[in-house]
Amino acid sequence: MCGIVGYVGPQQAQGIVIEGLRRLEYRGYDSAGIALVDGGRLATDKRAGKLANLEKAVADTPLPASTTGIGHTRWATHGAPNDRNAHPHVGQDGRVALVHNGIIENFAALRAELEEAGHDLCSETDTEVAAHLLEREVAGGASLTEAMQHVAARLEGAFTLVAVDADDPDRVVAARRNSPLVVGLGEGENFLASDVAAFIEHTREALELGQDQVVTITREGVTVTDFHGSPAEAKPYHVDWDLSAAEKGGYDWFMRKEIFEQPTAIADTLLGRHDKAGALQLDEIRISEEELREVDKVIIIASGTSFYAGLVAKYAIEHWTRIACEVELASEFRYRDPILTRDTLVVAISQSGETADTLMAIRHAREQRAKVLAICNTNGSTIPRESDAVIYTHAGPEIGVASTKGYTTQLVACYLLGLYLAQVRGTRFGDEIAQVVHEISRTPEKIQQVLDGAEEIYELARELAGSRSVLFLGRHAGYPVALEGALKLKELAYIHAEGFAAGELKHGPIALVEEGLPVFCVVPPQGRDQLHDKMVSGIQEVRARGARTIVLAEEGDEGVTSYADVLVRLPKVPTLLQPLVAIVPLQLFACELATHKGLDVDQPRNLAKSVTVE
Repeated sequence: MCGIVGYVGPQQAQGIVIEGLRRLEYRGYDSAGIALVDGGRLATDKRAGKLANLEKAVADTPLPASTTGIGHTRWATHGAPNDRNAHPHVGQDGRVALVHNGIIENFAALRAELEEAGHDLCSETDTEVAAHLLEREVAGGASLTEAMQHVAARLEGAFTLVAVDADDPDRVVAARRNSPLVVGLGEGENFLASDVAAFIEHTREALELGQDQVVTITREGVTVTDFHGSPAEAKPYHVDWDLSAAEKGGYDWFMRKEIFEQPTAIADTLLGRHDKAGALQLDEIRISEEELREVDKVIIIASGTSFYAGLVAKYAIEHWTRIACEVELASEFRYRDPILTRDTLVVAISQSGETADTLMAIRHAREQRAKVLAICNTNGSTIPRESDAVIYTHAGPEIGVASTKGYTTQLVACYLLGLYLAQVRGTRFGDEIAQVVHEISRTPEKIQQVLDGAEEIYELARELAGSRSVLFLGRHAGYPVALEGALKLKELAYIHAEGFAAGELKHGPIALVEEGLPVFCVVPPQGRDQLHDKMVSGIQEVRARGARTIVLAEEGDEGVTSYADVLVRLPKVPTLLQPLVAIVPLQLFACELATHKGLDVDQPRNLAKSVTVE
């Protein structure tokens, strides 16, 4: 959730840190702050609200020049989102400043210990406890690095800590456990951040840190240890996208830009998926084909939009492989005592690779000796590193909080996984798999067709901007599309929206239907005649009760025309691939409706891009 930036080098740290925070705004936050080291003392400022509030404050009352600094955007967990609880927090004597992402679970006991020793803590946060503990260590003679090692070893929970010491002005030290942190490697300067986007303007060379590691950056270099002070390794990697990929490119919102990037993102996700013989090959599959042939159950774990991608994957995996597949909310998975064996394949879907619920779930699965495969967009993030295999989606940076290209590329990765399992297990012939892959490879041009008709969707969105409630209906693979369409509208426009399996209407949801209620209906392709006809019956049911039906149906489907108040045509694709094209009008609708209402599309209220606490 929170954005963290640290810098040491020849440049003015204030500009580097604030610009880095700006590039992390997409993560969601409710306050921002900065700390600079200035000639043996700290200079700090922090403000509730948007980063602009902090910028105005430091413009009105300038901070001193400094070449070492840290910054933070906070998403409140402990304590209200106000100036007092904003980061950075300082120690008892103002010598150490600290920013923090995550939750320190034993902070209450540590706070009581500090208060008993005479420390005066002035915020409600768990973070301030760590700042006081660090300062106590350095006041006792420890270096900032040693102090961080000692303190981090005492903390329980998930956290990234980044600190500076007024008496050590050319050093920034950080610790990482279950929370994102990367190092940017520059020439005579180095960076720390929650995400490479924060420093991509300055360097594309990075280090991925391991679990329970402490990193120290200076102008001269980077040192990594474990919490006990022993030398540790960090893996270098090159960031293969540049600054322009994180800019809006002429669009009013990052999200709208990312919706229109989906044809390219899907094409990129499909690149390099074949060997010379034409067989499917995936990114980092460290599970042998022999082991995959022994898999007797697949469990997909995910949260939010990724969960809906998993629901689509269930239909595809079971159809192509005949392996039983379950889809679970990551937040519930380990608490229900799931049945896992060596022959269970757990598939974790996470755009960021840092989703706390999903990370804890895969750790539980590995403890039970299940195999874990990750589907992720972020190279070097925690979930892929702790999995036995990974399929990267190669969607590029997704800045908008509400996922769009992240979702559709996850769908493609799920299809590739299902087909790869079918190839390994021999449940589909090679030419059958090749045909499906060919159909997937054509979906970018199909999605572009939908995007070319965006203005009609925009007109509908503006017309329905005053709606109090909207329903979404689907059957088969269209049901997860309905769920995701409703989620997008809730996330962006703050409108009550619900997605239902159309067959469930008569079991309760039809009571919600009233005169003029907009109902989006995702109609299965005509090739599935039984489901198609049942969906049409569902449309008739809601229309008979006064609903305004917005029907998404494939080109040439004339059977729905007379039941649609608004007809949105979709390009023809196989049934299992329809979610790739059907979700696009719903993304466009939610984006434009929120825009018409004057809302912040890229940073919806109360939401964060990556949920890194449970």
